[in-house]
Amino acid sequence: MSSSALPAPGSPRLHGLDTLRAAAIVLIFAYHYQVFVSGEATFGWLSRIGWAGVDLFFVLSGYLIANQLLGGMKRGEQLSLPRFYGRRLLRTLPNFYVVLALYWLFPQVLGGREPPPLWRFLTFTQNIALTPGTAFSHAWSLCIEEQFYLLLPAALMLGAALKSHRRALAWSLIGVLTVAAVLWRDHLWSRYGTQDPSQGYYPHLYYGSLARLDEFLPGVAVALLKQGHPAIWSTLMARARTLLAVGGAAALGMLTLMLHFYYIDGYGYGRAMSSWGYSALAWSFALLVMASMAPAGVLARVKVPGANALARWSYALYLTHKPIAYALLQPLAAMGLMRASGWTVPVITAICLLGGWLLYRVVEVPFLGWRDRWIPSQFADATRATTKDQRSPQHA
Repeated sequence: MSSSALPAPGSPRLHGLDTLRAAAIVLIFAYHYQVFVSGEATFGWLSRIGWAGVDLFFVLSGYLIANQLLGGMKRGEQLSLPRFYGRRLLRTLPNFYVVLALYWLFPQVLGGREPPPLWRFLTFTQNIALTPGTAFSHAWSLCIEEQFYLLLPAALMLGAALKSHRRALAWSLIGVLTVAAVLWRDHLWSRYGTQDPSQGYYPHLYYGSLARLDEFLPGVAVALLKQGHPAIWSTLMARARTLLAVGGAAALGMLTLMLHFYYIDGYGYGRAMSSWGYSALAWSFALLVMASMAPAGVLARVKVPGANALARWSYALYLTHKPIAYALLQPLAAMGLMRASGWTVPVITAICLLGGWLLYRVVEVPFLGWRDRWIPSQFADATRATTKDQRSPQHA
């Protein structure tokens, strides 16, 4: 999932969005550490529900991409699909190709099991009917994000061409697609919910495109509210405490339900979480995204130590943390450090941070610079480089 690019020179960072991106990658690391390293909830409840970090990345991506496109179209600029996709490919492919090449050269070292066929990664269809546990399996979320990037610009251009009732149509479409996703997941749970999760639930529901794409829609809705309803947006931004209270309560409520009510021991998540729970979780995160942008709010004003760095490295960290942790298992065990739990976590965490930072500095930063020189905007009539609002997170 593509992480946020560097802000334009001289532009301030949005501390609230940085905090949310940092929280997303921390959650994912905690979850993967449990699954692929320790086999237990090393970080407590963070390990148990850390997979929700991917859902947070989806919402952030939905907002940031939709906001930059809707903002440009609102200014009367003409969206260029070649430029948009060119910028997206230069954003996501360099890091992805480097990690993919390493997996292909050293699958047993980095992932244990053979990865799916190469063409599945190159076409971003690896998530479809994916078997859990294969090498580079966590690329599933990047595939769904790229599928979203393929669909959103075309949908917005179609809406722009319709001229009248565009906002009403957009809100209706968001609602219809959300309900359709809930019904589709409910159908999938009815069909696969009682089967072996690795053969039914995960390949068809958890990794499925149609079952997860709706989680970008809450972010799109936030962008639509900001760009299409400025008066309402201004009113909401003036109520930072209320936004944070409502968003925090909604997200905490969903996470509590996931921890204590929706999980079936020895199997996984039941029908409630599997049908409407994913959508509800994403919408609760969208409230936090709104709260993070309220200028007077805590999330916007407080610069959390380390959040800025984690936000900038989040895409590289997402791609590299799992193979690095997996590759460290045998060497650390040979040195006896796997039995000394006090050393294992900081050693693996530090090396994962180093690996993500290296990929970010050596690959991501140069390509972002070249992208902004070669394709400064996705709009055909734009003459200057993108601003911080036009840059995407991750995804993710």
